[in-house]
Amino acid sequence: MLMRKPRELNWEQAAGVPETWITATQALYLIGSFHPGQSILWHAGASSVSIAGIQLCARDSASQIFVTAGSQSKIDFCLRELGATVGFNYNTQDWAKEVLAATDGKGVDIIVDFVGGTYFQGNLDAVARDGRIVHLGAMGGTRLPEGTDIGAFVRKRVRFEGSSLRSRDEGYQGRLRDMVLERAVPKLRRGELKVFVERVFDWEEIVQAHLLMESNQTRGKIICRVG
Repeated sequence: MLMRKPRELNWEQAAGVPETWITATQALYLIGSFHPGQSILWHAGASSVSIAGIQLCARDSASQIFVTAGSQSKIDFCLRELGATVGFNYNTQDWAKEVLAATDGKGVDIIVDFVGGTYFQGNLDAVARDGRIVHLGAMGGTRLPEGTDIGAFVRKRVRFEGSSLRSRDEGYQGRLRDMVLERAVPKLRRGELKVFVERVFDWEEIVQAHLLMESNQTRGKIICRVG
């Protein structure tokens, strides 16, 4: 599966497009079934997939875009650079309660989550009736805390769906590629969407690249240059 490099992007920026923007497009449109006027919560707001997804739904007329992040500087980045509406610091705030307060108790239509077990209850509390929770990772573990209440699945008619690109067949991946070429690439070429690259390393500096990733201080892609 190939994508032609847009001439307006350098090679390092172009390297940050395929996996990131395909994953965000899948989460937002194919699984989340997003349409203009809906509200959405992106966890890990300063991660590369969320950076792409926030920009996509901001330019596709989302009513509200909420984010969670671990520092005020990351929240400010999401608000000022990406188009998010409100951000919550998961280290100092109860983000589920804050989302409900900000939506007058309704909750959000779509939640995109990379955390898993430790966020499961909060997601069920914060999602709106007939809402969708898109599960893309389990950084917080795969086991649910004792006392987790799954009643919202019935009470709110919630849909929960997980996904991974690697297990998809070529036809599905090709469809996603074509969606990115249609929805995102023209805007990337015009500068309406942006690929954020935190830092570019030479391949020999792969250890330093991993250390930067583990620091949880990044706001965009870490790119390694080979050759």
